[in-house]
Formats: sequence, structure tokens, C-alpha cells
Amino acid sequence: MTLTTTRPARGGAPERPPALQALVRTPYYVLTGGLAILFLFPLVWATVASVSPQGGTAQTDGWGFGNYATLSTFQAGIVQYLLNSTAVSLMTVLFTVSISMLGGYAFARFQFPGKNVLFMVTLAILMVPYATLLIPLYVLLNALGLQNSLLGLALVLTMFQLPFATFMMRISFEAVPRELEEAALVDGCGSFRALVQVLVPAVKPGLTTVGLFAFLAAWNDFIAPLILISDASKVPLPLAIANLRGQVMGIVDYGATEAGVVVLALPCVVLFLLLQRHYVRGFMSGALKG
Repeated sequence: MTLTTTRPARGGAPERPPALQALVRTPYYVLTGGLAILFLFPLVWATVASVSPQGGTAQTDGWGFGNYATLSTFQAGIVQYLLNSTAVSLMTVLFTVSISMLGGYAFARFQFPGKNVLFMVTLAILMVPYATLLIPLYVLLNALGLQNSLLGLALVLTMFQLPFATFMMRISFEAVPRELEEAALVDGCGSFRALVQVLVPAVKPGLTTVGLFAFLAAWNDFIAPLILISDASKVPLPLAIANLRGQVMGIVDYGATEAGVVVLALPCVVLFLLLQRHYVRGFMSGALKG
């Protein structure tokens, strides 16, 4: 006679049968699946609406890309607006990652008078309403000769990203053992060389998270370009889509608008899917400290 026993799991407790495990996890699958459908439905609906026939649009008969043709020929053209958004987003990412990396390294590794007060003041910028600062910044950029320029817009968007980015980089550097940096200093590296060659590879998930947040914020921002950019050929894609929406006597062109939404969302979705693993690890780096 053969006796069967339940193999104990780690910690001495017996493993649950597969059927019971599936039953326990069913609410989790239902909840996450429902949330996925809830968040994906607007994007799927916009994609279908952009190619489906609708009255009052360029696609009135059958399925096709007439709305995308309207979008491509609107004013300066979709290519120009994509280039504007790409330039602003890349500059914002570059400035945000560079400045927050240095700032987070300084807050995490150096001791200086007023460090904690300065860090709290930096975080306090997050509590200031976004729109209230745009008019003073408009005056400042005008004095510097950067008003109505993509560089000036990128600098403004960088300023609003820096508090969160600096916080993320500080906890990312604090999660890295000091022994790595000390070993590099013993081998003859200076502080900056140790930062670039040793610490930056270790905090790559945090840098990815900061860069992704900066890109998404700059790519989708509408209010700052509305205030700071007056030249129609320099506006980014979100503002161009808003202008397209009511171009003929205030009548909304829903088909072209949905096409613009799809074009606007596609780079964000692709970039997030490519970087989601690093994005999650960046958030977890500070939680695993100690």
C-alpha cells in the first residue's frame, strides 16, 4: 500500500491544493481584469471611432483613415506638431534626469547645513497650484528672451518635474550600499567619477522612472503651451489637437479629434510597455532600503 502525504511548503505549512489556490486568487483576477478593461476601454473606443464612418467628418462612408488624413494636413501638419512635442519632451527628460540625478546624489550622500530644510522646500513646490506660476514664468521667460520658444517651454516643464524627480533619485541613491562608493573612492575615483561609473548603473531603474514621468508629463501637457507658446507652428501636439477640435465655426470634428487622441497616446503606451519593468523597480528601490 502506498501512502501519500502533503508536501509542506516553506515555513512548515502544507501547500494548498491547486483548486483552492485558484479559488483564492479568483477575486484578484476579477478585480485586476475589471480595472484593465476600465482603463483600456476609452483608448480602444477612440481607436475604433477614429476609423469608423461618422457624419460631419472626413470618414463618412465605410471604414478608413480619412480622419488621419485631415489630421495630417491641419495647419502646419501632424509631422511638425510631432516634432515639436518630441523636442520638448526630450529636452524635458534630459534636463530633469541630469539635474535630479545630481540633486538626489547630493541630498543622499553629502552633509551640509540646512540640507533637510532645503529638501522640504523643494518638495513644497508640489503643493503650489500649477497654473498660478505660469504668468510669473511667462514674464520671466520674456525677460530672458525665451518666451514663445520650445526651450523655454521645456525649462518650465522641467521645473515642475524636479521636486518629485529629486525625491525619487534621493531614495534611489540611499538604497545603494555606501560600500560600493567607498570602494570606488579607495581605488582613486573622485566623487563625480564614482557617481557616473558606479552609482548611476545601480540607480538605473530610478532614472528610468524619473525619465518616463518627465516624458509623459511633457508629452501630454496642455496648459503650459497654451500660455507660453503663441506661434502656431511651434505648438505641441495636444494644443494642435485642441485647435483642430473646433476649427469650423465651432463645430467639433470628432473623427479627427479621435485620430489625434490615438496619435497622442500611442508613443506613451509603447514607451510604458517597453520600460514598465524598470519603472516598477524604480518605485520599489526606496521601499527595499534597509
